[in-house]
Amino acid sequence: MGDSNNQTTHFVLIHGIASGAWAWYKVRTMLEAAGHSVTALDMSASGVNTKTLEEVVTFDQYNEPLIEFMASLAENEKVVLVGHSLGGLNVAFAMEKFPEKISLAVFVTAFLPDTEHRPSYMLEKFIENSPAVADGWQSVVSSTTGDEAFMRSTAFNLASPEDLSLQTLLQRSGSLFLESLAKANKFTKEKFGSVVRDYVVCTQDLLVVPSLQRFMIEHNEVKEVMEIPADHMAIVSRPKELCRCLLEFARKHA
Repeated sequence: MGDSNNQTTHFVLIHGIASGAWAWYKVRTMLEAAGHSVTALDMSASGVNTKTLEEVVTFDQYNEPLIEFMASLAENEKVVLVGHSLGGLNVAFAMEKFPEKISLAVFVTAFLPDTEHRPSYMLEKFIENSPAVADGWQSVVSSTTGDEAFMRSTAFNLASPEDLSLQTLLQRSGSLFLESLAKANKFTKEKFGSVVRDYVVCTQDLLVVPSLQRFMIEHNEVKEVMEIPADHMAIVSRPKELCRCLLEFARKHA
């Protein structure tokens, strides 16, 4: 995949629940091949992070690796944050704390909060609109192995058997941190709202369905929206299409 921009962009990739930095292995390779710098982070109790879920009670604790990374950036360095699924909330908290260090935030079929409600609001809408799917998802991510049949029929419906197998082999139990997010302060227009936001809608997503993705977009000042015919795990099922979106967003808005 050729570079669409002579400038080098530093992409920081944030995974979803019960996942890890490893899930970006295709996207990271493609972005680096296009000449960009890429950092894929493990959140607390995820991937190879050494903490256990029992040690991670709040979303702030879960998000510590991203916050520490942002704090470590040089004073004038800016990055493009990319959040997938629950990773959208990780990105949002970084936007609130370090708006001056983020040139662009991209949400890939991700939970995108607004400034009118508590950070838990979009997760609550997800549960309200799709209670059976939400219940099944929470059951899957709270285990270390997951329900392969459920994952194949929802999040991985267009992904390869190999990528689903990789998920089941590397999965760690996770949490939505609903109680913690319901108590957190609202995001502000002055900080969170000052960062340019783009969104990748995955039109074949059976987990975070397109209608919910568009609902979140409508409640935000999103700069640009691109659509790809992908399931929830676009990062493994449609990496080329996703990378084209990321490179185009960065060329235009970063």
